[in-house]
Amino acid sequence: MSSIIKFKDVTFQYEENGPKVLKNISFSIKANETTAIIGHNGSGKSTIAKLMNGLLVPQEGEIYIDGIQLTDDTVWDIRQKIGMVFQNPDNQFVGTTVRDDVAFGMENRGFPRQLMIERIEEALQSVQMASYAGHEPHRLSGGQKQRVAIAGIFALQPKVMILDEATVMLDPIGRKEIMETITKLRKEENLTLITVTHDLEEVIQADYVIVLNEGEIYQEGTPEEILKEGEALRSIGLDYPFSVQLAKALRQKGLPIEDDTLTQEQLLEALWTLHSKT
Repeated sequence: MSSIIKFKDVTFQYEENGPKVLKNISFSIKANETTAIIGHNGSGKSTIAKLMNGLLVPQEGEIYIDGIQLTDDTVWDIRQKIGMVFQNPDNQFVGTTVRDDVAFGMENRGFPRQLMIERIEEALQSVQMASYAGHEPHRLSGGQKQRVAIAGIFALQPKVMILDEATVMLDPIGRKEIMETITKLRKEENLTLITVTHDLEEVIQADYVIVLNEGEIYQEGTPEEILKEGEALRSIGLDYPFSVQLAKALRQKGLPIEDDTLTQEQLLEALWTLHSKT
């Protein structure tokens, strides 16, 4: 599978004489997969998200999006390929109604009116918010606001969707619902999904994981490979999911729980299978 995003020896600092937020990093992200970029606060993960969309420009190195090098001349073309959902959805709202807000990005890009109408309906249906089309965005709950923000990006049909700590303000149930919605959309539309987070529960659902620490790539691999390194993750300020901790504790007690048992559902299934055999 081809890479849709490539960082090559990228260095970034916010101030000329300030500390380097990213230090000569290189990585690739495959198309039509979910990649999680994780790290503690200040590790550089949100900076990477903004670099991908051309909101920031690196001092050194090269960035390629869908085969095109990100430059001043190509940034607007590249932004049409990438949609970003931020931590606080209120910062993305501009319309007086949910329908207006979803339409805003398409209006800016000159979409034909009939296509906009079709996309608005489709996008709101996809996030279960069609019945709220006439509501004021600021009167919605946190989870509903985030669904509308996702619908606004989805209506543009980008190749890449970036969630920059997009679930951090939600409760566990809302977080789970949003990630299930996004995962469903990604599979149906062959999107490339990038989740920027410090929540390792989200890592479990990814195809590939990039771990950052102090502006450098600490580790890369599948969720199974990354979450095996529990103590190493804790040493850089990350705490791995309870289900993974429990599975590890049960293995230490002698129960034959497989290393790739990551989610609560997988753990329950493993325990049920063991119970059935006894």
